[in-house]
Amino acid sequence: MSPLYAVVAFIVVQRLLELAVSRRNARTLLAQGGIEFGRGHYPLIVALHAGWLLALVSLVSVDAPLSMPLLAVFALLQVARAWTLKTLGRFWTTRVVVLPRGQRIRTGPFRFIDHPNYLIVSIEIAVVPLMFGAWQLAAAASVLNLLVLRNRIRVENRALAKYYGS
Repeated sequence: MSPLYAVVAFIVVQRLLELAVSRRNARTLLAQGGIEFGRGHYPLIVALHAGWLLALVSLVSVDAPLSMPLLAVFALLQVARAWTLKTLGRFWTTRVVVLPRGQRIRTGPFRFIDHPNYLIVSIEIAVVPLMFGAWQLAAAASVLNLLVLRNRIRVENRALAKYYGS
């Protein structure tokens, strides 16, 4: 298997597992009185990520050389992603679901930054294409991601502020 296909396969499997965990957590939170915000922008996030993966396998040559230093950055991002998801635990979802009786998470990576997973994903969206020399895809996907995240973070911050204060 080419390095490109191996990386994309890893990401696809990871995302599918994350979606399963997210659905379970969202169902549980909603059953406990959680409230979902920003439902309308969620399909844009899904489309962006699916389009990014399709672009990777469509536009990047299967025999493109792999940058080992950027692969190491990607590996570190996976450690940071695991730390973030572990910190959120049952509260982690791919949607914005707030439990009114809950409280904002301020441990783990959230001690340093409000939205660590968004930062991780933003870097990942750039790093993965760059690992294979696809700087145009890295730039285009990063711009689209920033546009989508701008709205997502605004929605999430409003929801968190409404129920948990600043």
